[in-house]
Amino acid sequence: MERPNILFVMCDQMSALALSLYGHKVTKTPHLAALAEQGVLFENAYTTFPLCTPARVSLATGELPSTIGGYDNGAELPASVPTFAHYARLLGYQTSVSGKLHYIGPDQLHGFEERLTTDIYPASFEWTANWDKDAPRYDFDAHGGVSTTETVADAGPCARSLQLDYDEEVLERAVRKIFDLKRSSDKRPFLLKVSFTHPHDPYVITKEFWDQYSDEEIDLPSTPELPLDRWDQHSQYLFAHFRMAETQISPQQVKNARRGYYGAISYVDRNLGILMQALQDAGYDKNTVVIFTADHGDMMGEHGLWFKKTFYDWAMRVPLLIHAPSRFAPARVKSNVSLVDLLPTIVDLAGGSPGLLTEGLPGRSLVPALEGGAIEGPDVIYAEHTDGGTPKPRVMVRMGKWKYIISRAFPTQLFNLEDDPLELRNLADIPEVSTLQAQLQEICDSRWNLDQLEKDVRASQQRHRLVHAALNKGRFQTWEYQPGADAHARYVRRGDSFPTVEQAGYVRYPESAD
Repeated sequence: MERPNILFVMCDQMSALALSLYGHKVTKTPHLAALAEQGVLFENAYTTFPLCTPARVSLATGELPSTIGGYDNGAELPASVPTFAHYARLLGYQTSVSGKLHYIGPDQLHGFEERLTTDIYPASFEWTANWDKDAPRYDFDAHGGVSTTETVADAGPCARSLQLDYDEEVLERAVRKIFDLKRSSDKRPFLLKVSFTHPHDPYVITKEFWDQYSDEEIDLPSTPELPLDRWDQHSQYLFAHFRMAETQISPQQVKNARRGYYGAISYVDRNLGILMQALQDAGYDKNTVVIFTADHGDMMGEHGLWFKKTFYDWAMRVPLLIHAPSRFAPARVKSNVSLVDLLPTIVDLAGGSPGLLTEGLPGRSLVPALEGGAIEGPDVIYAEHTDGGTPKPRVMVRMGKWKYIISRAFPTQLFNLEDDPLELRNLADIPEVSTLQAQLQEICDSRWNLDQLEKDVRASQQRHRLVHAALNKGRFQTWEYQPGADAHARYVRRGDSFPTVEQAGYVRYPESAD
């Protein structure tokens, strides 16, 4: 079979639990629903880290964040670490990206031949966490970029925002790229990543999408509202980290924030529909695998929390949908899967053999599941948390229906997600599960040395803060990517003749191509 094109659509901070595809009763996502009807949906897909940069570098490289030093939003992605774009390019694919990568460091391509936009967030070490501060006090000068619940109180309709400016550009450049690929004499298969920043907070969106929902239909959090002294200890830590005591959030403001979030999800869904239409108009729809996912979720008031930096499922479970109806029959896969599984999956789809992959990658190709079979290996996935939302490393294992969380800073947690999907009953250290807990602890011990990991994180923070301080002295050189455009090759220029130059720009509809 001919090797497929790959359209990889990614969004930011979209929880699977906020989508109708996963049982939510409110959000409106007709284009995602159409893809799910014809595609393969993974019901239990997890991020490897509940924060943007670590999750994204993990997805890109197929490694757990700690393996490559992805400890926080100021963590560099080394140029020497292969990404799925490197593999695809090695296999003969044209690789390009429109939108957010949020990679830190002077290499802002990481295997992509072409980057169509700049990034929305810094590429420097500016957002490096600082465990040497008296946690959980928050220091804007030391590590900016942390949301606060002032953002929740600010939710509502908005004619324009920085995020809307950005995603409109991302969409426009991506659609144009699809047609440029059709016009091009370069007939290699393509991998195009389109990465939106919505529905990341702030929870503001245009009236078009705000008005798709009424105040009456917006649901409040499913978990009961508890006094702070009944929160688990890590959630109490996040209460201080996000400065939640400084902004009192009313039930109406909770509904407003959820309404803005749902509206932003519908906005991403609209953008997905435009991309799918462009594929169809360019004649690419029959031989393009579409992958849709997110870097992590958002708590949206569940357990009293907002944003991310927690291992609760609202922050950890992400949508994962792979659509290629000419290749794979529609299905829903219940197995636990991870963002690290996407790199071997893309390599597999692109025609690469398992032997091409570097040794030790924790992920597995999902192609066997796409073909109706079983995913290789045990039903176990791993996640990490080492940024400013914790004073010491926290790690998580999900095995089957069980979620196990350990840290030197907080009590152990164990949840049965089948019986307790809201994660309200911590079963850790009760006699009835002692054998299971010992098994899960052994899995954690074989994967992580928490004491060494803490030393590695602190050393990384110190190095990055030193380099960042030095680079801000004297002549400043930005690492932000500045996209260029070859206007000479795009429009009518000297030496071009009519009608040849105009006809070269046509992309005819497939049904009239002859």
